[in-house]
Amino acid sequence: MAILIIAEHDNTVLKDATHKTVTAAKAMGGDIDVLVAGKDVEGVSAEAAKIEGVRKVVACDHISLKRQLAESMESVVVDLMDRYDAVLAPDTTTHTNYMPRVAARLDVQQISSVTGVENADTFVRPIYAGNAMAHVQSSDPKKVVTVRTTAFDTTGEGGDADVEAISDPSGPFKAEFVSEELTESDRPELTDANIVISGGRGIGSSENFAIIEALADKLGAAVGASRAAVDAGYVPNDYQVGQTGKSVAPDLYIAIGISGAIQHLAGMKDSRVIVAINKDEDAPIFQIADYGLVADLFKAVPEFTEAV
Repeated sequence: MAILIIAEHDNTVLKDATHKTVTAAKAMGGDIDVLVAGKDVEGVSAEAAKIEGVRKVVACDHISLKRQLAESMESVVVDLMDRYDAVLAPDTTTHTNYMPRVAARLDVQQISSVTGVENADTFVRPIYAGNAMAHVQSSDPKKVVTVRTTAFDTTGEGGDADVEAISDPSGPFKAEFVSEELTESDRPELTDANIVISGGRGIGSSENFAIIEALADKLGAAVGASRAAVDAGYVPNDYQVGQTGKSVAPDLYIAIGISGAIQHLAGMKDSRVIVAINKDEDAPIFQIADYGLVADLFKAVPEFTEAV
């Protein structure tokens, strides 16, 4: 069996999600290659070649791949699939943008948000906002899979794979990158942080989120939020943790003023240690928390911050 992993990167740095996707691929068995598609990705390709267990790195360097737009990524991946029995990518916004197009072109079903791999054709994925786990067996000749990387360990390094350059994607393409607006922050990236502190509806306002940010700065943590807080306009959309936001699995997750709706729990319940602060002792968040504090967050959090 031959498996193609699509690398997560920013054209400069290879992201840890790639290593975790390789871990998932190892559970399927067979040879593992990594596709690095982007612009000026020689350094990223060299990093990918060091991942333990990787047979070969396939590099495609083209301007249309700089932002990994759906049309160009579909072209590259589909053209490669004659060589492979399965293609796996991290379950991030970048890859979920084009992986359904790949599945459609190959005329197979996509298997999304995999949290476990039983063998080469059987996978585990959450359903009903994580309240149940489905064991999905695929009979498709080609497997198209996105991997929820928070569920897998990071594969080590020490490999020395060859790098093969392939031809440019075939165009022309109808879509082109125009612009983007990024939130600048000195804090860690939410999905990569070891500590995440999230606020919910109980914070009350965007101004009150300053107490969350003060604690995060003390702990070197990333700041997240529930959908209720995002919908209320307290923080931007890219702070959202949950079923319709980002999935995180830090060493420490602190939920402040978050009731614990199942949609939020779906995005953070894999965290190693969960701490909840809420004045409602019946809040569902306490059912999964390792440590719970029933208290007024406006009193408890500043005291916590001062004590750190």
